[in-house]
Amino acid sequence: MSHSAARARAGRDRTSLYQEITDKIIAELEVGRVPWVQPWGTAAAKAPLDMPKNAATQRRYSGINVLTLWGAVIERGFSGQGWLTFRQALGLGGNVRKGEKGTTAVYADRFTPDEERRRAERDGDEPYVIPFLKRFTVFNTDQCENLPEELTTAPEPVPQGLILPQAEALIAATGADFRIGGDRAFYNVLHDFVQVPRPEAFFEPINFHRTAIHEVAHWAGAAHRLGRDLSGAFGSALYAKEELVAEMSSAFVCASLGIKPTVRHADYIGSWLEVLRGDDRAIVRAASAASKTADYLLAFQSDDSKPAETVEIANEREVA
Repeated sequence: MSHSAARARAGRDRTSLYQEITDKIIAELEVGRVPWVQPWGTAAAKAPLDMPKNAATQRRYSGINVLTLWGAVIERGFSGQGWLTFRQALGLGGNVRKGEKGTTAVYADRFTPDEERRRAERDGDEPYVIPFLKRFTVFNTDQCENLPEELTTAPEPVPQGLILPQAEALIAATGADFRIGGDRAFYNVLHDFVQVPRPEAFFEPINFHRTAIHEVAHWAGAAHRLGRDLSGAFGSALYAKEELVAEMSSAFVCASLGIKPTVRHADYIGSWLEVLRGDDRAIVRAASAASKTADYLLAFQSDDSKPAETVEIANEREVA
């Protein structure tokens, strides 16, 4: 690569990465969050106040990486400030859990290409040094498993009583890979796991149960279970239909468990109205799919914990 080409490419890469970082900080500031002032010691922060560090080398991260990794700890509800690369986790005898998404960190350095060094020696002047930023991906130790015990941080247990026992027992009985933490609820289709924020993150704990069962309803719809189409992109009609099925499934299961569900926010209601106005059979299909999902999930209950009327209700649904 020529001297000018190398310099131009390095400049483009650095500009792009600098812009990405700057855009992220601007986005935080625009919503009133100051990245270097985090809510340590509050319910919003599960990790203690500390500098982020590499869990393998114990070396502290510096510069912009501090803000990036602090932000990830708060945003995703991690319980510690330790980080590892994918290879470091393997080298320690552990591994990154399937489906986990890493956080981008950067490394700044300079180098002199051999061609440039030879040119400088030939011409008797100083070689041109090319500065660069290199991005790499790190994972919080909360995202890893099978690590040495001294490197792991156990999240604070959920306070007793915030998760109702009947919901907890049902979710456990399904065998779903159900994870509590982070700042958003979702079902990962590719890696087949559910993640829901801790109950303390909800304005009312009852919302945890509705949300948890909603996501488990998506899990039940996977191709190797009930076989619903979960490929709809966010904002599409297919996505809205699946959300409607999951929300009604949650309502049916919550009612069966004696838990009063709450409604979704206006954004989802709007998308549901679009679906229903465009297809007069959509609500019938969705309700039928929701009943099948609720029956599928409730079937995991032990005989001792099933309500007495479960079989009767199931028979009525078969007729309908």
